[in-house]
Amino acid sequence: MKVLIIIPAYNEEKSLKRVIEHLKRTCPQYDYLIVNDGSTDRTKEICMNNHYHVISHPVNRGLTGAMQTGMKYALKNGYDMAIQFDADGQHLPEYIKDMVTYMEEKNCDIVIASRYYGTKMPVRLRTVGGKMISAAVWLTTGKRLTDPTSGMRLYKKNIIRLFAKGSIEEPEPDTLAYLIRMGADVQEVKVRMEERKTGKSYLTPINATKYMVRVLSSILIYQWFRERKKIKHDIENFKNSQHCDIDRTA
Repeated sequence: MKVLIIIPAYNEEKSLKRVIEHLKRTCPQYDYLIVNDGSTDRTKEICMNNHYHVISHPVNRGLTGAMQTGMKYALKNGYDMAIQFDADGQHLPEYIKDMVTYMEEKNCDIVIASRYYGTKMPVRLRTVGGKMISAAVWLTTGKRLTDPTSGMRLYKKNIIRLFAKGSIEEPEPDTLAYLIRMGADVQEVKVRMEERKTGKSYLTPINATKYMVRVLSSILIYQWFRERKKIKHDIENFKNSQHCDIDRTA
């Protein structure tokens, strides 16, 4: 079973080496790829000096561009699964094997690493947005996700193909909702995550507000119009991509 860990990295010089060395010790059986997304600090230099597996963008393309690069690499090189993994140290590689095993057992399409699976999401300012997105996903799909904003997600080969071919683009909660409506089986597993120790999140109060407005508008409004225009085409793409399912005898 070939698994690729995709690590988008933008100006993560303070955390990158610690994260990658921990990952290599914990999951030596899996391949990894750092996508240096036009960093202006020493991120690229650290990768080169330590002989890390890296692809570098000449300019910053954002998370969507970084993940699409990783997905294209995964598809081209015949990976069965690909996992999105942060370079800032919040995601713990100890849970990757459990996610892979769960996907193999359930034969699902996406596995989300959830901080709140089996528990209630705590009520505080930083989780209000997550609760609203969870409610929007449930309202439009009937699926309850406890941690839809989690950035640690494992994708099966059929979903890798959709990302790589551009049928879907953003690795965000509204894309999850849309895939569920197309028939994707999305599951969650319980994990623990660390707080960011270095660097600065792009989700300032202003950016967080913009993010919430965009994601909620996409789930509750835009996707309905998108379905009318593209749903038949996208469902066909999704069904065709399922022919690239994991060979259970491999």
